[in-house]
Amino acid sequence: MGQLKGYKILTVGLIVLILVFYLMMSWPETMNHWIPPPHRASKHASEPNNWNSLPQELTNLTSLLYWPPTGSDKDDFLASTSPQTSTYRLKGPAQANYTLGSNLEVILVARDHQGRPKTHGGDLFRAQLLGQELKAGVPGEVKDLENGTYLLSFPLLWAGPAQIQVRLIHSSEAVGVLQRVWKGKRATVDFRGYFRGRNGTQEAVICNVDPQSTGAQGPTCQYRDVVSGELWFCAQPSTLPCDALVGHSSGSYLKVTTRHDEELMAGSVTDQPLPSGISPILVTPAAIGNMRNMGQKLTEILYSVMRFEPRASNILALPSRPPCRPGHLSPKPSGFYYQDRWHSTFCSSRSFPTVFSILNCLAGRIVYMMGDSTLRQWWEYLRDTVPSLKPVDLHVQYQAGPLMAVDTTRGTVLHWRAHSWPLRSLRTPVASLHSVARVLHGLAGGPYTVVVLGMGAHFTTFPPSIFARRLAGIREAVKALLDREPSTLVVIKLANTGYKSVYGSDWLTIQVNRFLRAAFDGLQVAFVDAWEMTSSLAIPDDIHPTRLIVRNEVELFLSFICPT
Repeated sequence: MGQLKGYKILTVGLIVLILVFYLMMSWPETMNHWIPPPHRASKHASEPNNWNSLPQELTNLTSLLYWPPTGSDKDDFLASTSPQTSTYRLKGPAQANYTLGSNLEVILVARDHQGRPKTHGGDLFRAQLLGQELKAGVPGEVKDLENGTYLLSFPLLWAGPAQIQVRLIHSSEAVGVLQRVWKGKRATVDFRGYFRGRNGTQEAVICNVDPQSTGAQGPTCQYRDVVSGELWFCAQPSTLPCDALVGHSSGSYLKVTTRHDEELMAGSVTDQPLPSGISPILVTPAAIGNMRNMGQKLTEILYSVMRFEPRASNILALPSRPPCRPGHLSPKPSGFYYQDRWHSTFCSSRSFPTVFSILNCLAGRIVYMMGDSTLRQWWEYLRDTVPSLKPVDLHVQYQAGPLMAVDTTRGTVLHWRAHSWPLRSLRTPVASLHSVARVLHGLAGGPYTVVVLGMGAHFTTFPPSIFARRLAGIREAVKALLDREPSTLVVIKLANTGYKSVYGSDWLTIQVNRFLRAAFDGLQVAFVDAWEMTSSLAIPDDIHPTRLIVRNEVELFLSFICPT
């Protein structure tokens, strides 16, 4: 018996070893890592940041950057939009109850700190319709009329009590600050590059997306990916050659704001609720909503039923929807929460309540996740939820990866790795930073291959052309992958809410998501709208959302893998 047990242990060990070796080989460059060949760049060399230098296929993205004029800033803080004095009211007369499936419209008037109505738009408001007792929520549409007023529209998607909540994320004046910094500065952060010579000599220098942002007084080292065209620059070390670059890490946040800018971006006027201007409403199914003469007592009974029996029939306004497949156009809103579960409005998203249901869906799949730490949360959720998905220690820096988890019984492999430069992280080997486009070009694809891309948060500290160029290369690689293997599933995770500063802001994230949607327009890819999924409930924003939200993001993702 002891000998038999030994054989079993040896067999399992060999299986795991073979699988790890297979995975290491299946990720391009993992066994034989690749570093872009460096060369010295001129002191005055520069990667242009203007839109005219973008690839032809991305020139139409410039129109996506339109934002209503934010008015002239006269350094008068009291003239900026105030969350305390801005007001909202129902567009029409109040009703005793509202019909399930209809829309509710609201007029919002932006006012300054002295209560004066604003005469221009450009504010960033967030509107929600919440059903706290039903654990329900949906984002409202905010239409800027560009005259200081806004039209808010809320679909009534569940029966029961609901309450409108409106927050001022950024005043128009604060948006003006973000616009000026985003489009006018080369970079708002820098990075460190670590060089090591064969004799043990070490140097650390500043690196960035262009030569000027390295602060170099002399020549710089340029690193160009010959496949994707991605560029990176480091100040030339004083004693070491460019090819001695071995490490990378975050650097410093650069001072890019004035005192007045900081007043406009202060926490007291950022992401603040407006005083409630509308009483809670009651949404009823159509048949009940048409009973205009029902008594107050009946209304109270119906309210009680909807409150304590939320799974009763006719409780949700969801028509028949097709299975979740790539290529679906996502309406607004793309979904809503009810009983803490996200219901897609454009496809029949599924629930995966058990470990078995998740494993059954992922059986035989090789999943490649590439992006930032918000996508790593998907990998962590599956690792922590499914006991048989065993993480493999690849002895890497966790923030950069690669990370791997395997289920040898079902042949499931989950892999996550960070995108390449610019990546804010602890010190990590340069060899661990892989171009997403290069990895995609090296994948064979097929019906058991799933690719998930999620990036954006690390690009808000650079001009828009930097992200547009990166997406141009990734789109080309995704298109090539789908052309050679159309059965490959590609999922794009949009960026979520979180930061509220000049370095990372919801306004900047909106622009990032516009780029992501437009960059993959026309390709058979699926989208997971993490923006709406993180802005639909009455919970504080966090760049790393709660497990509840991550679970719903992952279940929508699984719905594309297993639509039926």
